[in-house]
Amino acid sequence: MKIAIGNDHAGVEVKKNIEKLLSEKGYTVINKGYDGKESVDYPDYIHPVSLEVKEKKAQIGIIICGSGNGAAMTANKHKGVRAAICWSEEIAELARQHNDANIISIPSRFLSEKEIINIVEVFIKTDFEGGRHKRRIDKIDGND
Repeated sequence: MKIAIGNDHAGVEVKKNIEKLLSEKGYTVINKGYDGKESVDYPDYIHPVSLEVKEKKAQIGIIICGSGNGAAMTANKHKGVRAAICWSEEIAELARQHNDANIISIPSRFLSEKEIINIVEVFIKTDFEGGRHKRRIDKIDGND
């Protein structure tokens, strides 16, 4: 599985830890994130992840910013992208099962490293349930 990952300055260390975990588990990681220390604009690093997922070059995306909000808002501007802010394992599981989320948005300033790793693992291993949820997902992108 290919996983695209992107982050701003608030997610540099988190991204490194996630990348290490994913590589150890045999996933291919497409790094679209920032690796420096200076403040940067998260859309510059989130749009590329969204495009990787939208264009099916990656099956899943992981985006990281301080609150998870700006990253998710940016990602969700792309048709076919369903980014969910996940702050617990249960939310990550439901985002995949019921909402067919294809990008997880991590609020790096509000979770421990262990919590983040557990949440990401749940997100990756959980499948979409389909069924009644499919018709709802089909309505997300709208008509514009």
